[in-house]
Amino acid sequence: MTDNLIAVIGPGAIGGLVAAMLQRAGHDVVVVAREKSARQLTEHGLDVQTDEFGAWHAPLAATTEVPHGARVIVAVKAEGVADAARLLAGTASTEVLSLLNGLDHLDVLRAALPGVRVVGATIAGETLRTGAGGFGPALVRHRGTLLRTVVPADAAELGLVAALRDTPIDVVTGGTEAEVLWKKLRFLAPLALLTSTWAAGIGDALTRDTALTSGLLAEIAATATAEGVPTTGEDLAGILGSFPAPMRSSLQADIEAGREGELDAIGGAVRRRAATHGIPTPTLDDVVTRITTRVATPS
Repeated sequence: MTDNLIAVIGPGAIGGLVAAMLQRAGHDVVVVAREKSARQLTEHGLDVQTDEFGAWHAPLAATTEVPHGARVIVAVKAEGVADAARLLAGTASTEVLSLLNGLDHLDVLRAALPGVRVVGATIAGETLRTGAGGFGPALVRHRGTLLRTVVPADAAELGLVAALRDTPIDVVTGGTEAEVLWKKLRFLAPLALLTSTWAAGIGDALTRDTALTSGLLAEIAATATAEGVPTTGEDLAGILGSFPAPMRSSLQADIEAGREGELDAIGGAVRRRAATHGIPTPTLDDVVTRITTRVATPS
């Protein structure tokens, strides 16, 4: 058994940073990735640069399969959920912590591991990963001071949560799983959708069309409230207005590269939950259509 081994599925910005920090804290870590990425990580490791926690080289081991019996952190994007579920199936993982955006991924992961504890958590921090083109280590860059993961109260005693507490990551526990996920999604959705609609930082995006912004925030707030996280459009405007004006979103970067990225995992998830509560979302529908059209007809 490998119950002390932590497997991190996804060597991107978040997965790479979490794996490197866990290894630096003394934990036995392996990254699970596609063959090319796994080979590069095993041969070259990962360089980490942060504003707050220093810089170091992480000599991470990597594999293409989840080791049997490992504790698992899933840190892929929405398009990688199906592959992550396939990798998890039959592994007898002892516990799984998901650090994904959105809501729908949990059903997919739980279906792959019936009877295994799969917990939905969130992580916040400005990170990016740049590849090395197969030569030398890739780089994960963490900017600023914010690096926080939020875990539901009933998962506070998980071994993975204890391991994360050994790292510089600020670990916060509290609330139900739905509350944890919605407290992030309620501001992530308008941040991602507005910056992607206008191809601008959040400061400009908030004021480009005030009627559209107000409508979008009101619809998302109503949905979050119906899901158990009381929110108003004014609340969301205050949260978004507190962000640095040039702040962009990862969805925006995907859209500008001609990919839909997590548009469905973020915008689509809110639309589906709104529909179950009978909440009309004409502005959200319009925004998602605009972004989809941008991807289909790049400039």
